[in-house]
Amino acid sequence: MRKLILFSVLIFLVIGFFPQKVVTQEINPQVIPDEAIRLRILANSDDDKDQALKHQVRDAVNEEVTEWVADIRNIDEARELIEARIDDIDKIVAETVGDQPYQVSYRKDVAFPTKLYDGYLYPAGEYEAILISIGEAEGSNWWCVVFPPLCFLDFSFGTTVDEEESAEEIDEDSEEAESGKEDDDAEIEYTFFFLKWFS
Repeated sequence: MRKLILFSVLIFLVIGFFPQKVVTQEINPQVIPDEAIRLRILANSDDDKDQALKHQVRDAVNEEVTEWVADIRNIDEARELIEARIDDIDKIVAETVGDQPYQVSYRKDVAFPTKLYDGYLYPAGEYEAILISIGEAEGSNWWCVVFPPLCFLDFSFGTTVDEEESAEEIDEDSEEAESGKEDDDAEIEYTFFFLKWFS
């Protein structure tokens, strides 16, 4: 009987200290929906003054446009409203930049670079957006999504990814899928049963 108890304790300890694979689901939702309207502001240059002016334009335009679209739930309504009030945006920019030349347009072919933000890769491409270009428009840009309102997320703080890096990430993803690894949204974690039970 004593041997049986000792044997049971030994088995329990061996199993308890053996690492066990636990798969937990990690959700990485696409923050930007397929139908969205962005706001992109290009600074004159990367000079501190030019960047500060870009931020002033951002604050002034974002405050106004966010109020306009706050109660809109339909992309078509948002488009009509922005098209009808693009002159108002132009006036806001004019008042903010003073003598600095600028351009304001609302188009469906505004170019965006590939961006890695909060673990999600936003591919480069041409997107529907309000584009504000200040001066030579050669400085760092700022952008967000005005519809649906996501300007509390500053995607410009993400990492700009070159096309080659983007292609490498896609290749890595496809290799992982072919090698029969766990689902992309699953995170593999190893735990020790005994330590978990003991705690």
